[in-house]
Amino acid sequence: MENASGTIGLIYTIISICIIVLLVLIGIVIYIWWKNKNQSKKVIFPAKTVNEGGTKGIEVKMQGIESMSKFLAFDSIVDNMILRKKGEEYVMVIQCKGVNFDLLGEEEKIAVESGFVQFLNILRFPIQLYVQTRRLNLTENIDKYAEKMNEISQEIQTLEAQIKKETANGRMEIVKKLQFDKRRKENILEYGLDVTRYVARLSQNRDVLQQNTYVVISYYKSEIGGEVQNYSKEEIDGIAFSELYTRAQTLIRGLSACGVSGRVLNSEELAELLYVAYNRDDSEIINIRKSVNAEYDSLYNIAKDVLDKKKELIAKNIDEQAIDLTAKSIDRANKIRKLRREHADEIKQRALDYVEAYKYDMTDELYNETKKQISKANLTGEKKAEKSVKEMAKKKSN
Repeated sequence: MENASGTIGLIYTIISICIIVLLVLIGIVIYIWWKNKNQSKKVIFPAKTVNEGGTKGIEVKMQGIESMSKFLAFDSIVDNMILRKKGEEYVMVIQCKGVNFDLLGEEEKIAVESGFVQFLNILRFPIQLYVQTRRLNLTENIDKYAEKMNEISQEIQTLEAQIKKETANGRMEIVKKLQFDKRRKENILEYGLDVTRYVARLSQNRDVLQQNTYVVISYYKSEIGGEVQNYSKEEIDGIAFSELYTRAQTLIRGLSACGVSGRVLNSEELAELLYVAYNRDDSEIINIRKSVNAEYDSLYNIAKDVLDKKKELIAKNIDEQAIDLTAKSIDRANKIRKLRREHADEIKQRALDYVEAYKYDMTDELYNETKKQISKANLTGEKKAEKSVKEMAKKKSN
């Protein structure tokens, strides 16, 4: 009985182990299946052949990932208008430049308030006010100042050349006029450089802010009335532009009554407005023009191979070291040459002193020939070196 009970216990143990192993295997299989299912949802690359410019390419689209354009509040920018809601809404933006109300007198304040009341009374359509604060970026202005200063500097150099030419010809009246123009341009250059430095210091201040106010006008395709489907997209765009432009001009005239000037933003300015709205931090470092020029909107760019870059860097370092060595060698050679000349002059002078000391022991002919030979003596070896260089160059050419 004891042997039978031991055998039964062993069988139960084996069955329990088998059940545990089976459950573990089932769990692993379920985990692998779940993981593969998630990966298949994330990365599926169906290829679609497109034809652009007579060449065939592959357009790859990732399934399961929403397009970034679906998260944006607009579709595109067309003819100074922002298209929204799949072309159902057209938006035009007016940039306003107001006055400082606190600095006005009492009568001027009353006139502005009256003009604003008139502006509100002419509204027959909804508008939105949008205020955008930007950090002041004066980089473009600094670049323009620098270009202008370079032009003035070149003009001054041209005037200097003309002054030298006219002075040599003896035309002093023309010289006076040219000198007057030169002094005037030098004063402009000095003033321009001061302005450039001041603007550069101002641009380094991160607390300088610029606040812009905009009036946003909307027009819906449903406002056209009738059967909209009978119109083409170009016709609908034209109708929307005409209506929005008319409304914008009405608002601009109404705003002028209260001392506020306005203008309609073009497509590029609308793109910059949206770029700043969606990239508040990056827009302070890189504006939209630099982003477009740098092709940041491209999916990828082609760069040089790493090995080629390393080769170029090594070649550049070799050139720099060679130039540095050449400069040092020339400087050292000049110093040695100078010392040799100084020593040679000193030796010749001492030799002449000795000849003078023994002058009365020599004939006049011997005395004069000795002095002549001392003066002609080449102690630096320069002529010999020049001769050897010429011989080497001659051999090389042969």
